[in-house]
Amino acid sequence: MTNHRIALIPGDGIGTEVLPPAQQVLDILGRRHGFTLSYTSYDDWSCERYLREGAMMPADGLARLRDKDAVLLGAVGHPAVPDHISLWGLLIPIRRGFRQYVNLRPIRVFEGIDSPVRGARVGEVDFVVVRENVEGEYSEAGGRLNRGFPDEMAVQEAVFTRAGVTRLLDYAFHLAEQRKGRLTSATKSNGIVHTMPFWDELVAERAASFPQVGWDQEHIDALAAKFVLEPARFDVVVASNLFGDILSDLAAAVAGSIGVAPAANLNPEREFPSMFEPVHGSAPDIAGRGIANPLGAIWSAAMMLDHLGHPEAARDITDAMAAVLAKTDVRTPDLGGTATTAEFTDKLLELL
Repeated sequence: MTNHRIALIPGDGIGTEVLPPAQQVLDILGRRHGFTLSYTSYDDWSCERYLREGAMMPADGLARLRDKDAVLLGAVGHPAVPDHISLWGLLIPIRRGFRQYVNLRPIRVFEGIDSPVRGARVGEVDFVVVRENVEGEYSEAGGRLNRGFPDEMAVQEAVFTRAGVTRLLDYAFHLAEQRKGRLTSATKSNGIVHTMPFWDELVAERAASFPQVGWDQEHIDALAAKFVLEPARFDVVVASNLFGDILSDLAAAVAGSIGVAPAANLNPEREFPSMFEPVHGSAPDIAGRGIANPLGAIWSAAMMLDHLGHPEAARDITDAMAAVLAKTDVRTPDLGGTATTAEFTDKLLELL
C-alpha cells in the first residue's frame, strides 16, 4: 500500500478550520482506493508565530518540508501583520524554494451555485488558469530610496526569463492537449514594451510544437471583460504572475464563490514537494465562528491526490462536491445558507 507523507500548515484564520474537513475526506478516499497518508502538522507556522517570534516559520522550515510528498496549506494572513510580511515569510519562500513555478487554478460553475454572471451556466464554464508562480512582476528586484523625504521613490522590476516562461508555456500547452485543445495567452504588449512582447514571442515559439492546440492571445483588459461576458469560451488560460493572480480570482467570482476555489502550486518535475491551498485566504471576519466553507480546501485536497497519482480518488471528491451542491440545500453562509462548517462537511461525507 502506497503511503504519502503530507505536511499540513493550517496557518491563520479559517485555515485552521478548513483543513480538518479536507483530512477527513482524504482518509476516506485512502481507505477506498488503497493508499495511506501520514500527516505532519506545523501548527505554529503562522502570523501568531510572527507576532511572537518575528518569523512566520523556523529558519530551517524548507528543510523540514523537503522530504514530504506534498504540502496542504490552510491560509495565511492576519490584520496585525502586513500582507507582504506574512506572504513573503511563508507562502512565497515555499513556492520559490521548491520551484513551484506552475500555479494551477481550475474554474467550474457547479449546479446549485448561482453565478452573478448571466452567461456563466452549469456545464458550460469549465476552464483552468495556468499562472506563472515564481518570477514575472512579483520579483524581488528593486528597492526603496530616500525614505521619508519628498523625493522618496520605489522601484519594482519585473523579471521574465526564457527558461521560466518557456517551462510554464510547455505545461499549459500540454494541459490544453489533454483538455479541449484551446489555449488563450494573457498579454499587454500594446502598453508594456519589453516583457510582454518577449512573452508573446515565446508563446508563438512554443505553439509551433503543439500544432493540435488552437491558441490566441488577448490583452489583459479585454480578457478580463471577456471572462465576464463570455466565460464559456475558455479552456486553458496562461498568464504571467500578476495577470494570472488577478484573472484567477475574477474567474472564481464569476463561478459564484471564491470560497469554493482551489489552487495548486506545482513543481511538475517532482524534484520538490508541491503545495495545495484554497484561494479564499484567512477571512479574519469569520474566523472562529465555525461557518467557513470547506470546499476550497477539499477541492485543493482533490488536486493533491491527482498530483500524487490517484485521479479516480480526486474525481470521487469533485463528484461528491457536485452532488452536495446540486442535490441538497445544505450551504455555508457564503453560499447563502446557514450550515456550519461541520454540518456541511458531514453532508458531503455522507454523499461521499
